[in-house]
Amino acid sequence: MLKKFIENIEVIDISSKGKGVCKDKTGRVIFVDGVVPGDRINIKIIRKRKNYFEGKKTEILNPSKKRIVPKCEHFGLCGGCKFQNLSYDAQLEFKQKQILDNLKGFSEMTIPKISRIKKAKKIYFYRNKMEFSFSEKKWLTKEEINNKNQNIIRKGLGFHKSGAWNKVVDITKCHLQKEPSNKIRNSIRDFAIKYNYKFFDYKLNKGFLRTLMIRSSSNGLMVLIQFFKENKIKREKLLNFLIKNFPEIKSLLYCINSKKNDSIYDQQIICYHGSNHIVEKIDKYEFKITAKSFFQTNSYQIIELNKIILRFASLKKSEIVYDLYTGTGTIAIFLANYCKKVIGIDSVYDAIESAKENIIQNKIKNVFFELGEMKNIFNNDFIERNGKADVVIVDPPRDGMHKNVVKELINLSPKKIVYVSCNSSTQARDLKLLKSNYSLLKSKAIDMFPHTQHIENVVLLEKI
Repeated sequence: MLKKFIENIEVIDISSKGKGVCKDKTGRVIFVDGVVPGDRINIKIIRKRKNYFEGKKTEILNPSKKRIVPKCEHFGLCGGCKFQNLSYDAQLEFKQKQILDNLKGFSEMTIPKISRIKKAKKIYFYRNKMEFSFSEKKWLTKEEINNKNQNIIRKGLGFHKSGAWNKVVDITKCHLQKEPSNKIRNSIRDFAIKYNYKFFDYKLNKGFLRTLMIRSSSNGLMVLIQFFKENKIKREKLLNFLIKNFPEIKSLLYCINSKKNDSIYDQQIICYHGSNHIVEKIDKYEFKITAKSFFQTNSYQIIELNKIILRFASLKKSEIVYDLYTGTGTIAIFLANYCKKVIGIDSVYDAIESAKENIIQNKIKNVFFELGEMKNIFNNDFIERNGKADVVIVDPPRDGMHKNVVKELINLSPKKIVYVSCNSSTQARDLKLLKSNYSLLKSKAIDMFPHTQHIENVVLLEKI
């Protein structure tokens, strides 16, 4: 019989999704939110799955020594920074274990001694890009529900509630992006409520205000507001309010998106004020960033990541390098001085256009870019056009590489592959496909995402 309550059980680990892991007397795994390894807790079982249970913490009997007080007032609601109740050293310890478990469990390669994680320079206010959602029906806190005398405003602007796709947690202060990010977001929300703007309704798929994106750089801010439909008078009133009150905004953009999803990559982005891009300076290089560009979200750690890549690649002046999933060409440009030439590929038009402008801006003559879906463009014709690569850098999305890309890498047979990944489980899966042709020499992680379960890992593969 299933026990509904389990008393005095220890949290022994953290899952890849940031949940605490417990085991009952039968060995069955129980996942619990809001706890850290070392906590002794009482649990209420709320859901039974095929191979595990889901539990809810009812009481912490003995808190872990690794536990700290979260800095953010929204911790536990928004779900964005699941590790804010865990000391930073303990976060790194978990992330190191996560990488090692994935490499050992899925790659089927011989694993070298893994280097210690490169710590983040800043653990708060480190992100250069944040995306928020408007909602007509924000998530209500217990205090709001219990306060019968309060006239509750249901409009909210913030992050989607974990496990509730149609609810948004209204955010007062987020500790991920430096000011004036919070001030801009709160001002937009207050302005929109004051003038009775409709926020988005996720169940009915209607409304006016849909999403807000804020990108920050060393030379200013980009703000992009996504509207569900056009209303020129209201749109201009809001955008003019931002121009008047926030001179830091160097790029004010908008788009009208009436699709069922809020992805902007197939949308027309319109520049209302300033430039259609911002510029970030990394080391001695400047990078143009547009609304659709992929750019590492932690500018403080980019130079450190590039140093790891350069050290692993150990380039010679005579060598050709491919940079797959190049984005705005950050890695390609950083490597240019150390090799014969670099060719980058990406599927996002705006990113490649920015990358091309970046090589002009930085006066680099030996870096070239091509646009196209990786699985389609990375083929024999590409190799014949550009020459056979000695070293290949791959930095794919979280889903990892398409099997056709892995197959072409094997056919190309470069001497070295430097694989950068923000998801060590898909990275390990791809390594398994390469194990007959390559050996794993080095692995080094760098923390780009403090207080989250995510970690960037770099591995060096050498041809057998």
